[in-house]
Amino acid sequence: MKILFSDRLRDLRSERGLNQSELAKELGTTQRRVSYWETGKVEPDLVSLCKLAEYFGVSLDFLVGLKDY
Repeated sequence: MKILFSDRLRDLRSERGLNQSELAKELGTTQRRVSYWETGKVEPDLVSLCKLAEYFGVSLDFLVGLKDY
C-alpha cells in the first residue's frame, strides 16, 4: 500500500503533538489549508512542501510517500 502525503503529514504532526492550528502558525499558513492537505482536498505547492520537510526534518521523498525513511 502506498503512503499518501496526507497520511504522512497527519502522522508527522501527531507525532509532534501539534494540532492543525499550531502547525499552520509554524508554517505561516492557515489551519484550513493544513486541514485540506490532510484530507487530500488540496496538494501543497513546492514552497510549502519544502517548509514541511524542513520543519519535520524529513526528505521530500519521504514526505510525499516515495520512500519509507
